[in-house]
Amino acid sequence: MSKPNGSTYPKSDMAYLRFNGALGKIENLFNLIAATSILVLMLLAVVQVVGRNLFNQPVPGFIDITEQAMAVFAFMGIAYCQRVGGHIRMELVVGVFRGRTQWIAEFLGVLAILLVVSVLIYGSYLHFDRAWTFGDSTMDIAIPTWPSKFVVPAALSLLWLRLVLQLFGYARLVINTSASVLDLPHVMDAASHAQAEIEETFHSAENGDEGPDLNTPAHGGAS
Repeated sequence: MSKPNGSTYPKSDMAYLRFNGALGKIENLFNLIAATSILVLMLLAVVQVVGRNLFNQPVPGFIDITEQAMAVFAFMGIAYCQRVGGHIRMELVVGVFRGRTQWIAEFLGVLAILLVVSVLIYGSYLHFDRAWTFGDSTMDIAIPTWPSKFVVPAALSLLWLRLVLQLFGYARLVINTSASVLDLPHVMDAASHAQAEIEETFHSAENGDEGPDLNTPAHGGAS
C-alpha cells in the first residue's frame, strides 16, 4: 500500500491499516444489522397500528419484540460510530492543545473509555450468563432474552478492539508527532471539518460507499 504521493506507509501505519481494514468490515456489518433492525421495527410498528385500528388485531408480543430489538440498534453500531468520530466529544479543553500534548490528551481519553468499556463488558456478560443459565424469557410471548443480552457484550467487545486500535494509533502520534493521523478522530477547526466532510462525500460517491478514505482524517463530534 502506498500513499497518494507514491511513498510507502511506515510499518506501524501498515499494522494499523491492516487491522483497521479487518475490524472495519465487522463494524460495517454490525452497523448494517443495527440499521436494518430499525427499519424492520418501523415496518412492524406500521403493521401494529394498522392491525389494531382497522382489524382489531395487533401484532402479538409487539412490546416484547421492541424491547429485545432495542439492544440491537442501540449497541451494534457503537464501534462504527467510534471509528468515524461520530460520538459527542467535549473538546473545550482538548481543543486548545496542539502537537504532542493534544495526542497525549486523546490517548488518555481513549484509555479512560477503554477501562469503562472493560467493566461494562464484564457486567453485561454476567447478565447474559444469568439469562442463558436460568432460561429467562419475556412476559408476553416468552421470547428468550439471552440473544439480546448477548448482543451487548458482543458489541462492546468490538468497541473494545476499536479503542485498543485507536490507542495504538494515538501512541504513534505521541512518539512521533509528524506521523500520519490516518483516520483517527481528532479536533478540527470549522474549515478543516467542512473539507473533510466534502472529501468523504466524494470518496463515498466514487467508491460506492465502501467506507471512509483512510487519507481523510475522521473528525470529532459535537463539542
